[in-house]
Amino acid sequence: MGRAVASPVATSLPDPGRRALLRGRLHGPPPLRPPWALDEPRFVDACTGCGDCVTACPENVLHLGGGRLPEFDPGRGECTFCGDCASACAAPAFNSVSALPWTLRARVGEACLTARGIVCSSCRDACGEAAIRFPPTRAVPVPRIDADRCTGCGACVAGCPSAAISLAHAPREVADEA
Repeated sequence: MGRAVASPVATSLPDPGRRALLRGRLHGPPPLRPPWALDEPRFVDACTGCGDCVTACPENVLHLGGGRLPEFDPGRGECTFCGDCASACAAPAFNSVSALPWTLRARVGEACLTARGIVCSSCRDACGEAAIRFPPTRAVPVPRIDADRCTGCGACVAGCPSAAISLAHAPREVADEA
């Protein structure tokens, strides 16, 4: 009997997982996707890479990244959650805009100027949700993120002079079983 030879499968888009492997980022976090995007594996499968969501974004915070898939870049500004990206998508790559847009929350890193004794409140000033506060103290106050108020819009990321703020997915809360 002859050996079966696997035939190559033609795809129109590069495989982002393979590209990540070749760039040595196999275990890195997935890129930030637009609001209401499906979870990463389903989004990658559903998205055609057409760029309609990027074009529809009035804030210009979306761009086509690796594999021509849309990514949210909070360094470009804040997401206003207008829903235009999800509405522009003809593929089934987004959840309904009536759902929560995502689980992204701001995180303050070690590069924060307040950690070096420098007074700065740029992140608080940029946050329209009042999710960043500076508790009173005798020393230079350090920012605290109120996760219940933070929408993950990215306004604080773009406004940080030391690039100390990033966005990360908050763990989903698991309901207690009775």
